[in-house]
Amino acid sequence: MSDFYPDTPIVTTQWLNDHLTDPRVRIVDIRGLILPPDQPKPHYFPKRQEYLQAHLPGAVFVDWTVDIVDLDDPVPVQIAPPDKFAAFMSAIGVGDDTLVVGYDDHRSALAARLWWALRYYGHDAVRILDGGWHKWVGEGRATTAELTGPQKAIFHPHLRPEMRKTADDVLAAVAANAVCLLDARTSDEFSGKLSRAKRSGHISGAVSLPALEVVAGTYEELAPAEELRLKFARYAGEGKLPIITYCNGGVSAALLLAGMEMAGIEGSLYDGSWGEWGNDLRLPIA
Repeated sequence: MSDFYPDTPIVTTQWLNDHLTDPRVRIVDIRGLILPPDQPKPHYFPKRQEYLQAHLPGAVFVDWTVDIVDLDDPVPVQIAPPDKFAAFMSAIGVGDDTLVVGYDDHRSALAARLWWALRYYGHDAVRILDGGWHKWVGEGRATTAELTGPQKAIFHPHLRPEMRKTADDVLAAVAANAVCLLDARTSDEFSGKLSRAKRSGHISGAVSLPALEVVAGTYEELAPAEELRLKFARYAGEGKLPIITYCNGGVSAALLLAGMEMAGIEGSLYDGSWGEWGNDLRLPIA
């Protein structure tokens, strides 16, 4: 671990402000829109136009619906395969030694998705800007419409398969009663009142822990570590079982993982989430 950046999943706005011009840092704007489940599809959009109007100095833009996903996978917004992911990271100037700082305007859930994706491919030098775009602007810090020129690098992916679970992995773990499954969706989605899939409800055996519960304050920053430890202990039973998080497409579930990391708790992510499970009739739901 480098002593250059904090040993947490986040950096503060002040830390980033102090390192804006550091060539070791690549800032990523991954702002996007996620419509409520009761709205017509599609529900997911990038905010490229907002980026073009104003962004953090030096930031590059990532379209989370295209750039880091597998467009050939029938399940929406699944993590991009290694070659595509590496080529894209290299093209935006993320090399093996680059510290990536991601931010968004959606309680850091999309930045958390980027954080998880990079770590899944072996890149631990990634942090979430705590409070994201809203806090940065709210504090009156500098923004710009100036675009960053090409700064290519070389990114080598090193897959960590234990961080990403498949439907079969989840099915086997649930059948063996050998997992704590945390559902990061809203309580209305968990209960079946709303759904983004053909079926409503939740994965059998799952516990509802909406991602909104791991953030706090005006700018929806990650809650303090001790508060998160107590919360996860209450929902996940003192960590006696491995924890897998899921949501609709692996975004809010990644924010839960960031909160767990903040609290010193390990876990993995079911990438297919409800976008796969809720549409597969062979998989049990409650």
